[in-house]
Amino acid sequence: MKRLALRTGVRWKISIAIAVVGALVAAALSLVVHNAARVSMLDNAREVQLERLLFAQRMYDTTKDAKFNTKINDPALPRDLQDKTRHGRRATYVQDTGGGPDVWAAVPLGNGAVLSLHSRFAGRSTAIMTDLDRALLIGSVSVVFGGCALGVLIGGQLSRRLRKAAAAAGRVAQGNTDVRVGDAVGGIVRDETDDLAGAVDALTDALNERIEAERRVTADIAHELRTPVTGLLTAAELLPPGRPTELVRDRAQAMRTLVEDVLEVARLDSASERAELQEIALGEFVARRVATLDPAVTIRLVQDSFVNTDPRRLERILGNLLANAAKHGGTPVEVTVEGRVVRIRDHGPGFPDALLREGPSRFRTGATDRAGHGHGLGLTIAAGQARVLGARLTFRNAGPESLEAEPGEPGGAVAVLWLPEHAPTNTGSFPMIKFPDQP
Repeated sequence: MKRLALRTGVRWKISIAIAVVGALVAAALSLVVHNAARVSMLDNAREVQLERLLFAQRMYDTTKDAKFNTKINDPALPRDLQDKTRHGRRATYVQDTGGGPDVWAAVPLGNGAVLSLHSRFAGRSTAIMTDLDRALLIGSVSVVFGGCALGVLIGGQLSRRLRKAAAAAGRVAQGNTDVRVGDAVGGIVRDETDDLAGAVDALTDALNERIEAERRVTADIAHELRTPVTGLLTAAELLPPGRPTELVRDRAQAMRTLVEDVLEVARLDSASERAELQEIALGEFVARRVATLDPAVTIRLVQDSFVNTDPRRLERILGNLLANAAKHGGTPVEVTVEGRVVRIRDHGPGFPDALLREGPSRFRTGATDRAGHGHGLGLTIAAGQARVLGARLTFRNAGPESLEAEPGEPGGAVAVLWLPEHAPTNTGSFPMIKFPDQP
């Protein structure tokens, strides 16, 4: 059973936590202050009540008359006071009633009677307690809202740093290994976010070192294989004509092509390749090159445009995409040029799901219906050359319900090359000034 996850931001979690803690602390302090103030006022009222009763006792000893609202043997005298006066002790007592506390004071007389004084808690004291409770309530609410504001401020800062770290890590995951998460996070105060950024940067450095080591090993192996494979191909040319000789020549040529492709992939991975730019009419160039590579391909020119690109690398991309369509797709193969966009579509089973999900990967050709042969380097090289040109190469399948498919025909695979408005310069950078397109 799938659990329902409630997604909340760090800032709100921190602000809620601070608000809850602030509310608990404020409530506890308010109760303590309220009880302490009440006890203090009641103690003071009992002392005042006892002083009044003692003064009334002195008057009674002189005049034998109970004055100042005192009573002799009051039947309403609380039992606790009766017990204490019975033992010859003077005492005070607070009795809680519905209308407020009553303050009693009693003192035994020499004739065995009890002189007592009874009055309600002073109205002024009750007003003071009411004002105090109101002040405590206002202070508690202020503490809660202040805690929320402080939590939003602190949590917002932490949330922004985490989002910057996540965005930078996402760019690293997309292949931009030059991005430093620590630089993206920034800030003066150091916290656990910087530890996380440092760990991600260390992981990126280790990954870069491993990739570079693998690239060097691959390039070294391919370079070492180049000479013996060339010798093998030359020796195959000296064999007598026949079917076995043709098989040897084909395998030797395939091995030489593989070695050259591996070397090219290694160069592209090193990010040292630079485009040699020329201005070309894209539609005319594609039509001429495609006709040379495969005359059976249908070419559609929707809109021509001039682009600054590297013709050699563009031809390499077209050749690899057409070879992939001819080897793994189905006829007819169509090439469409629309502005700066070149689409190459076949009518085969389409690209495998792994390629659509993760992009082209060397030495992996995907599903068996499209991968009965090959090494998975053609699309990898095409994607690498597109990066050198500053272009974007995407892959998708045109399903039977697609507008590009005729009723009853399979969808096929679609590779789309998006050439940039400004190609990278020979130094690998991009021009900063935007020039209008030529007519």
